[in-house]
Amino acid sequence: MARIKAPSLRIHRTTWDLTPLFASDNDPLMEKKRKRVEKQSYAFINAWKDRTDYLEDPAVLREALDQYEAWKGRFGTDGDEGYYFWLRTQQDQNDPKLKAQFNKVEAFSKKIENDSQFFYLRIARIKPEQQQKFLQHEALRKYRHFLERVFAESRFHLSEPEEKILNLKASTSYANWTKMTSGFLSKEERVIAAAGGTRKPRSFSEIVGLMNNGQKPVRDAAAAAFNDILQKHLDVAEAELNSVLQNKKVDDELRGTARPDQLRHLSDDIESEVVDTLIDSVADRFAISSRYYALKAKLLKVKKLRYHERNVEYGEVAKKYPFRAAANLVSSVMNKLDPQFGRIFAGFLEHGQIDALPKKGKDSGAFCIHHLMTQPTYILLNHTGTLHDVLTIAHELGHGINNELIREKQHALDFGTPTSTAEVASTFMEDFVLDEILHTADDELRLAIMMQKLNDDVSSIFRQVACYRFEQELHQEYRKRGYLSKENIGALFSKHMEAYMGSAVEQSPGAANWWVYWSHIRYFFYVYSYASGLLISKSLQAGVKKDAAYIDKVKGFLSAGLSDSPKNIFLKLGVDIADRRFWDRGLDQIETLLNETEALAKKLGKFKAGR
Repeated sequence: MARIKAPSLRIHRTTWDLTPLFASDNDPLMEKKRKRVEKQSYAFINAWKDRTDYLEDPAVLREALDQYEAWKGRFGTDGDEGYYFWLRTQQDQNDPKLKAQFNKVEAFSKKIENDSQFFYLRIARIKPEQQQKFLQHEALRKYRHFLERVFAESRFHLSEPEEKILNLKASTSYANWTKMTSGFLSKEERVIAAAGGTRKPRSFSEIVGLMNNGQKPVRDAAAAAFNDILQKHLDVAEAELNSVLQNKKVDDELRGTARPDQLRHLSDDIESEVVDTLIDSVADRFAISSRYYALKAKLLKVKKLRYHERNVEYGEVAKKYPFRAAANLVSSVMNKLDPQFGRIFAGFLEHGQIDALPKKGKDSGAFCIHHLMTQPTYILLNHTGTLHDVLTIAHELGHGINNELIREKQHALDFGTPTSTAEVASTFMEDFVLDEILHTADDELRLAIMMQKLNDDVSSIFRQVACYRFEQELHQEYRKRGYLSKENIGALFSKHMEAYMGSAVEQSPGAANWWVYWSHIRYFFYVYSYASGLLISKSLQAGVKKDAAYIDKVKGFLSAGLSDSPKNIFLKLGVDIADRRFWDRGLDQIETLLNETEALAKKLGKFKAGR
C-alpha cells in the first residue's frame, strides 16, 4: 500500500448527533413526520391493494416497484421515529420512557407492515411460467435480483391461511422453548473466587467471562460452576432441543425442502453448493486448528488444554490506545487502502455518527447500524483503550464503509448485505489495522498479538464449521431416530468438537454438555456465515497485498449490496466461490500466520523444536 498522509481528523464529539433525525426526545416534528409516514404508506397501499395488472404486465410492475422502492427508501413503515428511538434505547437501556416510545412506534410500524405485505406476497405468487418473462423484461432490469429472490422463496410458500397458522404456532413450538432454556441459564449465580481471591456471587455471564481468566485457579473454578449450571438444566435442554428439532422437521416437510439447511441458504442468498464447498474445504484443513491448540498448550506449558481453556490468551498486550490515538491509527490505515475509506471515517467522526465511550446504561457491546437509505449510518463503541478496542473501531467502521458504498451505487431494495457476506468488510478492515500494529511491535508483543489473531480466526472459521457439521448430523439423527437423549446429543457434540481441536485439547468432564449453552444451534445453520465472511475477506486481502489496484475490485464487491448473489458478484470478478481453491487461498493465509507464529515462538525460546 502506498504511504498516503491521512487528513487531520476533526473529532468534535464522541457521542451521537441524532439531530438529522430529531432535535430531542420530545421534538414536536415527531408527530408531523409520523403522519407523513402514514400518509405515504397508505398512498402506496391504497394505490395497489385492489389491482392485479402489475402481476401480468411487466411495465405496470415496473411502475409499482418504482413507487415501492421510493416509499421503502424514504419512509419505510416507521420513518425517522423508529430509528431515532431504537438508537436512544441503545444509549440508555434503563429509561422506561424511551422503551415506551419505541414500543409505540413499533406498534405503528407493525400495522403498516401487515397492511402492505400483500404486495410482496402477490408478486411471489406470479405463476412460474410467467416469472421468466418478468425477469427477462428490460423494464424490470433494475429490480431483477430483487424479483429473483422473491420468486426463489415463493417455491416454499404455503397458502396465506397456512402461513398464518405457522406464524401463530412459532412461539409455542419454537421461541418459548428456546427462551425458557436461555432464561434459566441467565438467572443462575454461583459463589466463586475471582482475581485477588474475592468470593462473591457471580452471574452466569460473569462466569462465562472468568473461564478465560489468566489465572488458572480462577478459570478452573469458573468452569466448574459453569458445568454445574449446565448439568442442572440438562434435562430441560434435552426436551427443548428435541421440540425445536421436531418443529423444524414439520415445517420443512410442509414446505417440501430437500434438506434441513436449504431455507437458511435461500434466505442468505447463497447457493447450497457454495456452502457445501466451504464446509468441506475447512473440515479438510482441521489440522490447522489442531496445530494451533498444540502450540498454545506448549506456550502455556501444559501437556493438554482443558476444554474451557481453549480461549485463554497467551501473553499480555499492555499498550493503551486512547480514542483519539486509536482513531488516527485507523484513519491512517484506511487512507492507505483507499482515500474514500478515509473520507468516510472522517465524515462519521465529524458528523457525530460514532458514540465512542462507555457510560452507565449504554449498550455494552459494539455495532454499526443503518436503516433507511436517507438516514445516517451510526456506530456504537465502548472504547477503553485496549488493542481489542482499536480492532473493534476498524471492524465496525468496515460495516459503515460497506453501507456507504452500497448507498452510493444501489437503490433501496438492494440496500443491505446478505448474511453470507455480512462480515467481509468488517474483518477486511480489522485485519489491515492489525497488520499495521504488528509492523511496530517488538517480538514478544508480536507473538501475543499473533496468538490472539489465530485464536479469533480458529474460533470464527474452524469452530463454527465444526458446529455446522454437528448441526447437520443432529438434524439427520433426530429425523432417523425420532428422539435424541442428552447422551446422544452430547456424544455428537463431542465428536465434532474433537474433530477440529485435535488431541491437544482435553474433552474435560462436562464438555459434552456445552451444546446446552450454544444458542446458535437454535437459529439453525447460521454459523457457516462466520467462516464464509472471514475467508472471503482473507482472499480479498491477499489480492490487495499482491496488487494495490485490486482495492477497486474489493470496492466493487462491497458496493454490490443485494443487487446479485455473492456467487454471481464474484464470477463477475473472475472468481468462482463454488471452487474450493477460493476457500483454500483464505485458509492458506491462516496456515502461513500459524507457521510464522511457531517460528517466532521457537526464535524466542518459548519451547524446543520437537517438544
